[in-house]
Amino acid sequence: LNGGSISIGGYDAASFDRSELREMFGMVLQDTWLFSDTIMENIRYGRLDATDEEVIEAAKAARVHRFVQTLPEGYGMVLNEDATNVSQGQKQLLTIARTILADPKILILDEATSSVDTRTEVQIQKAMDTLMQGRTSFIVAHRLSTIRGADCILVMRDGHIVEQGRHEELLEKGGFYAELYNSQFAP
Repeated sequence: LNGGSISIGGYDAASFDRSELREMFGMVLQDTWLFSDTIMENIRYGRLDATDEEVIEAAKAARVHRFVQTLPEGYGMVLNEDATNVSQGQKQLLTIARTILADPKILILDEATSSVDTRTEVQIQKAMDTLMQGRTSFIVAHRLSTIRGADCILVMRDGHIVEQGRHEELLEKGGFYAELYNSQFAP
């Protein structure tokens, strides 16, 4: 920091050691990262001491459990090197399950639905809604459907914040956000 301070839960972030601070954050990014290992272990990576039952509960919360059950080896299926043996949406849901299992205090969701079809986006959005409950969440999105329920939306244009407010307020203003929103959802 060059000045000021950042507080997390009322405590100065500088009072935490780096590993404590990192454990407070969970991320679901546009580009998923999975390992050449079983689905069970890929989810368990969110919390290494998790039981199989806890992993399965996280998968259920992420809405990926049903899909895993359809696989011949279920949670024992090994993902290949680039995880090309599952779809992009399934990869995203596995990443969300891992983050649910980690139970972070703060979430960063960066374009988490940008590379999936609309139907899969709905499933991912439901999983993200579960994930965000009771947490501070930062959502970076071009698909405005993912941020409608946010407490505060910061609208950026050319690297500058040009508007801020709740979804309804920004639509009423009729500014840049409303223009973007209407271009995505107008008939």
